[in-house]
This record gives sequence, C-alpha cells and structure tokens, in this order.
Amino acid sequence: MTEIVKSISFDGRDIRLTIGRFAPQAGGSVLIESGDTAVLVTATRSTGREGIDFLPLLVDYEERLYAAGRIPGGFLRREGRPPEKATLICRLIDRPMRPLFPDWLRDDIQIIATTLSMDEQVPPDVLAVTGASVATLLAQIPFNGPMAAVRVGLLGDDFVINPTYSEIEAGDLDLVVAGSPDGVIMVEAGANQVPEQDMIEAIDFGYEVVCDLIQAQQELLAELGLEVVKAEPPVQDSTLQDFIRERVTTPVKEVLARFEKDKNVRDAALDEIKETVVAAIAELPEDHPVQIAADAKAVSKIFKSITKSLMRRQVVEDGLRVDGRKLDEVRPISCKVGVLPPRVHGSALFNRGLTQVMSLVTLGTPGDAQEMDDLHPDESKRYLHHYNFPPYSVGETRPMRSPGRREIGHGALAERALLPVLPSQEDFSYVIRVVSEVLSSNGSTSMGSVCGSTLSLMDAGVPLTKPVSGAAMGLIKEGEECRVLTDIQGIEDFLGDMDFKVAGTDSGITALQMDMKISGLPMDVISTAIHQAKPARLHILEKMLEAIEQPRDNLSPFAPRLFSFRIDPDQIGLVIGPGGKTIKGITEETGAKVDIEDSGIVTVSAIDESNAKRAQQIIVGLTRKLNAGDVYLGKVTRIIPIGAFVEILPGKEGMIHISQLADYRVGKVEDEVAVGDEVVVKVRELDNRGRINLTRLGIHPDEAAAARAGDTA
Repeated sequence: MTEIVKSISFDGRDIRLTIGRFAPQAGGSVLIESGDTAVLVTATRSTGREGIDFLPLLVDYEERLYAAGRIPGGFLRREGRPPEKATLICRLIDRPMRPLFPDWLRDDIQIIATTLSMDEQVPPDVLAVTGASVATLLAQIPFNGPMAAVRVGLLGDDFVINPTYSEIEAGDLDLVVAGSPDGVIMVEAGANQVPEQDMIEAIDFGYEVVCDLIQAQQELLAELGLEVVKAEPPVQDSTLQDFIRERVTTPVKEVLARFEKDKNVRDAALDEIKETVVAAIAELPEDHPVQIAADAKAVSKIFKSITKSLMRRQVVEDGLRVDGRKLDEVRPISCKVGVLPPRVHGSALFNRGLTQVMSLVTLGTPGDAQEMDDLHPDESKRYLHHYNFPPYSVGETRPMRSPGRREIGHGALAERALLPVLPSQEDFSYVIRVVSEVLSSNGSTSMGSVCGSTLSLMDAGVPLTKPVSGAAMGLIKEGEECRVLTDIQGIEDFLGDMDFKVAGTDSGITALQMDMKISGLPMDVISTAIHQAKPARLHILEKMLEAIEQPRDNLSPFAPRLFSFRIDPDQIGLVIGPGGKTIKGITEETGAKVDIEDSGIVTVSAIDESNAKRAQQIIVGLTRKLNAGDVYLGKVTRIIPIGAFVEILPGKEGMIHISQLADYRVGKVEDEVAVGDEVVVKVRELDNRGRINLTRLGIHPDEAAAARAGDTA
C-alpha cells in the first residue's frame, strides 16, 4: 500500500494519520498521532468458525511503558496484566465499533491498539477509537462507518476539543463523544454537576468535530481508491421463521399484554410458548423443510426475534411496557442503610424492582491508596469502587473468575459518578473503598450501584457535598418513531436500541454513559433522554433521602481514627530518623500508623483515638521549633562530668551544665540527677551550632505545673 500521511486540524490541534508504513501483514493499520502521543491501531479479519452465532469481535488495548520512557517494576521487568485504565480503553473502543458491524457477520475480527509514544499531555484513548475505524476501513471489513471520537472539556464557559490531562483536571467536564454518519453512537462522561442543557450542548459541540473526522476518513479512502464495504446479508430460507411466527405471535402478544410485573412469571410463560413450538416441530416428518432447518439455536434465535418485534411494537403503538408502566415511570424503590454490623464501616441495600444492590464501605489510611503503574499522570487513587456480578444474581450457575471487562467498566462508572461530591483530602484524609455486590439483576445494576454507594457512604459518615442518584434510559426506534423509556429493566435493555445511564445530584450531572445497538442517534433524541432522566433521578433521590437524610456525624467505632497535620518538609527526615528508627519507635510506642507525604502532610491513624492523638503529640513535639524560655518536662538520658543530657522531645536532647542544675554550687552531677529521672527544664539558648542548652533555674511554679501537664510554657 502506498504510504500516505494526512493531517487534520481543528481547534488549534492536529491529528496525523500515517498509513502504509507499519504492520504490512495486518488487514489494515494506521499510526494516529497528536502531539507526541502515537498509537498504532490494526484491524485483522479471519475466516469464521463453525457453530458461531454471534460477532466474535476482540478488542485489545496495549500500553507499553517505553512509550513514556519508563521501565516496568516487579521481578519480570515487563508489562503484565493490563491495568484497569487499559481495560476501560478496550471498552471505549469496542462500544462504538460493535454496533457498526453487520449483525450477520460471523468472521473473527481483532482490533489491537498499542500506545507507542506518549507525551503525558495528550490522552491516547480517543485517538485509539478513531484509529480503530480507520484500520477497519483499510482492512475492507464490512462496516457501517466511518466512525470517530473526540473528547470535550469545559474550562470556564468554553468547550475545548481534545483537552490535555491538565485541562481535564482543571475543568468541569470530561466527555467522550463517538459518532457515525448516522449520528451519535456513544457517550462517556464525568462531570462536576454540569446542568442538563450544558451537557447536551457539549455533546452537540463534540459531534460537529466528529463529523469533520469522518469526512477526513472518507477523503482518505477516496485518495486510496477504496470504498466503505457494506456487504449484503446472506439470503436465508424463511420457512422455519414463518412456521414459528404463525404459532407464537398471538400467545406472545397475550403474555406481553398481561403487563406482568414479575420477571420470572413472564419468562416462564414465554418459555412455555417456545416449548410448545419445539414440540410441534418434533411432530413433523424428518424430511419436512421445517424439521430439517430446525435446531435449538435457530429456534431460540427466531423466537427471541419475534418477541423483540412484538414488544417493541407494543411500546411504540400503545405507549405501554411489558410490566404495564408508562414510558417515564420508575419501578418501586426501597432503601435501607446499616444493614450489616458496624465492623463494616458503612452498608446499604438499594432495591429498584427486581434489581438489588448491596454497597459496603471500608475506610482506610493514606497508605491504603492504590498505586497506579500505567502511562497516565495519576500516581494513586484514594477512592475506589469495585463492582461484583455473581451468577446467582440472574439465577444462573457459572464459574467464579476474576472481574471481567463489564465488571470493571460498571465499577468505573459508579466511581466516576461519586468523585465530584467526595470531600477533599484535606477535609477527610481517609482512603475510601466501596464494593457493590449485585444480589439480583433485572436492569441497570450500575445505576443501582451509584445509589447504593451514596447511601453506604452516608451511613459510613463520609461528608459528601451532595447525594448522587442514577437512572438508566432506553430507546425503542421503529422507522421514524422513537420512544424513550425511563428506568429500563432487563428485557428492555436486551430488546431495545439504547442503554443510556445518567447519574447526578439535584444540581446537575456527574456521570453519563450511552451505548447504542443501532448506527447512530440524532441530537434531539439524546436531548429528550437527558431531560427525561432528570425527574427520574430526583424521584429516586427523594426515596434515598427517606432512608438517610445526611451523612452520619460519627464514624463506625471500628473505623480507624485519623489526624492530619502539616510539618515543614525539611523535617520529614527528623520524623523518620536514621534507618526509620524514630518513626518505628513512635509506631511501637503508640500502636498508631504514620503516613508522611512529600509535601509535609502527616496522617496518624489508629482504631483507638487516644493512640492516634498520642502519636500526633509526639510528632508535633518532635518537629516543634524551640524558643528560648520554653519549659519542658524531660528525662535524663546520660550524665557526663560537666552536666546531664535531657530528652525534652522525642529525638531532641539538650544539655544542662552543672552550673545550671541548682541555685547553689553542685559538686557532682550525680548528686542532683540520675539517668531516668524526670526533670522540668527551660531552654536557656540555642547556640549557633543548633545545640540546645537547658537550665533548671528561673522556672516559675506555674510554668513547671504546665510542663508536667504536657503543655509548653
């Protein structure tokens, strides 16, 4: 292939596409760059496997630490299991790509994005998404593209396209918009309580740039003499489909029209209809065309397709859903906090219909923060949200494995939703971990995790600035008719066209995630979904606040007690001591844990509050600047012929000259003090070499009493 380099400029920033230079044996490859960030994206297609009845699309995102001039840690000194952010970027690529492949395609397709260089200013994720589209088009894989993605930031009142990491950190919005020629196909956002209308304008602003990137890809294809491959689906015999449709349409309509609120009862009724059809097929002669075409997978697929069509038609024509709700109606909600003993620092149970999520909070010390070992600027995380989806939550059995991409993605969404309302580290020094256990799933467990997390954090006494709730919106699109559904349940998610999750406070949106099963959506439908989500969120929030109105005033008695204070960074070495001797001594004496940051912030923690306070007093005393005239209660540590050394603060000794031991002549130091004696002393002077000279003379009785009580006079 001819080597071509193409530049695209917008909003003062450039994206460069290089094709024909790298990975010549891949189906299609492109090096996509912006600044010094470069991502190589390849797309390869191989012949489909027998028995596959789904699109086997595999998306991988690979981070190489050499991209930032770093060598991996650990014994192996090479990259291992992908970090969480790499998994999230895999999902970010997969979600807008998957719906653009024909649903009949069964060939193995693999997209691999590898970050080769990173300047730690330009995020590689949106480059990888756009690069996936370019590579797929070059590989001539059937694809309803082109597709592109951009990031939108909000600095003050201005939207910024593809902001840098520092601009994202300083702004109120981190929004990724992906789209095709047919409209917006994916949205992912974290926001600092951004109003609904501002969010809609940001999505629209981003899609305009997406259209420019789509046009650039079309021009690139034209330059290469290629076209977007839009292959026609294979012709299939409709005999089996007609046989099944004739027998199930009426009974399925009747089941859907019952508006059964119990999912299990409805599913059992539909299964009974399907079994009736299976029995009817079994009675046919072996050489009958229906009998020949029928197998378990084919029958099940056709039955689901017919059920999907009838359910969608009922929503569009009658405005009613399978459980009888109106389009904008939320399922019954119940909430409870403190559902477990206080050894769990905070707990809550959130129910919405048949969806049930239990969220649990653990408060830890700064040393419990998660260290990040990836290409991104953040070095640690102090708030972690983990999401678990066990098989019993949907009445199934399967092996329990490590978290998959779905679990990681849902956990990250709930984490993002709560971040804007968490207290600052200065106000609340704890590291916070929330685990959401999905106990029962029937739609929108990620938003159930957001609600459960809010309740459990308030139960734990975490001073959230505002509570957060979330709702999942769905869509049924038949021709030109669109119906937006509030609080979708499982069957509506499975048979619908959109899963649009919106989380936020009563002031605005904190997180957004939209995935499509169709090739794009116009802005007016997106606007409707965002506005329709607000009353649902507020309704859910009202129910949550009935369970707990505000964060508890006190932490669990089993949560560690933290005290944070600042010392001069130059004194950090003094607190640590040679070989860590001093800090180890403080820990052994008090039983408290001590964490010191490079900025000089010290956090001491212990289950027993008095132990934490004792450690704080020792460190404050150790780092206190001494002044002439200060009075202390000290301990004699050693004696020499001309005086005695007294430890007045941990690690700080001064000397009392023999002439300062008493107001009369002292013959021998041992006549006045012995090693281990506690004595009240005053700082007489600090000489030019930093030595502390003490005296026992001229101390007022009140000063002595204060020193014995633990206060410096």
